[in-house]
Amino acid sequence: MNEADVGAAVAEAFRDEWGRIVATLIARTGDWDLAEEATADAFAAALETWPRDGVPDRPGAWLTTTARHRALDRLRRAKAGNAKLRLVAATADEPSGASDQGGEPDDDRLRLLYTCCHPALAFEAQVALALRTLTGLTTTEIARAFLVPEATMAKRLVRAKGKIRAAGIPYRVPPPDRLPERTNAVLGVVYLLFNEGYGATSGDGLMRPELTREALRLATLITELLPEQPEPLGLLALLRLHDARAATRTGDGGELVPLEEQDRRRWDRAAVTGAVELLRRALTHERPGPYQLQAMIAACHAVAVQPEDTDWPRIVRLYDQLLEHQPTPVVRLNRAVAVAMADGPAAGLAQVDAVAAELDGYPLLSATRADLLRRAGDSAAAAAQYRAALAGAGNDGERRYLARRLAELDRTAAPPPHGGNGDHQPRSAPGTA
Repeated sequence: MNEADVGAAVAEAFRDEWGRIVATLIARTGDWDLAEEATADAFAAALETWPRDGVPDRPGAWLTTTARHRALDRLRRAKAGNAKLRLVAATADEPSGASDQGGEPDDDRLRLLYTCCHPALAFEAQVALALRTLTGLTTTEIARAFLVPEATMAKRLVRAKGKIRAAGIPYRVPPPDRLPERTNAVLGVVYLLFNEGYGATSGDGLMRPELTREALRLATLITELLPEQPEPLGLLALLRLHDARAATRTGDGGELVPLEEQDRRRWDRAAVTGAVELLRRALTHERPGPYQLQAMIAACHAVAVQPEDTDWPRIVRLYDQLLEHQPTPVVRLNRAVAVAMADGPAAGLAQVDAVAAELDGYPLLSATRADLLRRAGDSAAAAAQYRAALAGAGNDGERRYLARRLAELDRTAAPPPHGGNGDHQPRSAPGTA
């Protein structure tokens, strides 16, 4: 097998298996750093071994067993306690597949998620630690998600692990009476996990399906743990509504396809119907929270047969309610797009300008402004914003979309053939993707 094929197989296994292997080792050792280091050792061993021996039939099982052996080696070298050595040694040769726990609500990854979200940790640390250990996201990727410097995020992760170790925080799903105090953080992790899968902060592809699958799996388990809580239902509905149109978000060349250009005939209507029913169940509790409100916004898009059928004034009103729960500049930016669609691009641009200072460095700011300027007919200003957005785009799918828009503007700016006047009627803004 050539090096490129092995590299691709290892990369796929990393995306699918990292979180499960790390969670399994933490369950057996209680040592977060050891679990990550031994798992990294296993993937390094795969890069050395698989070119010679071939990719195993069950890569996840091979990697898990190798990681357990590497953890045992590290513990022996460190002369770790006998109990920990016996525990890892007893499980080092256990067969392991892609889902050791069969999707039960008490699986290792769910326990890991709730451990990360212990109330002794600050919310930002809870979410960052969970993303790092569950998904293998790099510190750089997590820092981008939080809009903070990489060094700041690195320190935050080190402090969070140290606090768990020093406080002896137990590795388990807490009893039912303690679940509510961690719910917001747990839902926040799952939400950000899905977002990273739906629009990767870096890399070749627009999406990372293994992350969206894991987020959907965890969201489903949380609704089983908290069946009478409306916000977990709202989150699951939101994720399923977005996932129902995932297949239409990329074009043949891997470029982002904006919402209004997606082929709605290919949306998974059964998934939309099921998600809307989940949302109805959540709303019967009459306690609408941020995830329910976002699901209501997503439902406005999902039920519109054509883009022009979208109820944009209702979406603006829903964003107004969302701002009462989450008065963040990103929510205000999203509301600005809805205002542009409801009241025209000039109104939307005024809203964007009002929040721009708070979003300095946010990669979607320039792209949003560019699309609204294009709709307003200001091609030169739109082109400048598309170039700025291109410079900060995180993945190739976004770059291809932005490059296409820029090329369209360049073509319309060129002198038309046969003496035409070059007038260009801008296309509608894409809205959300």
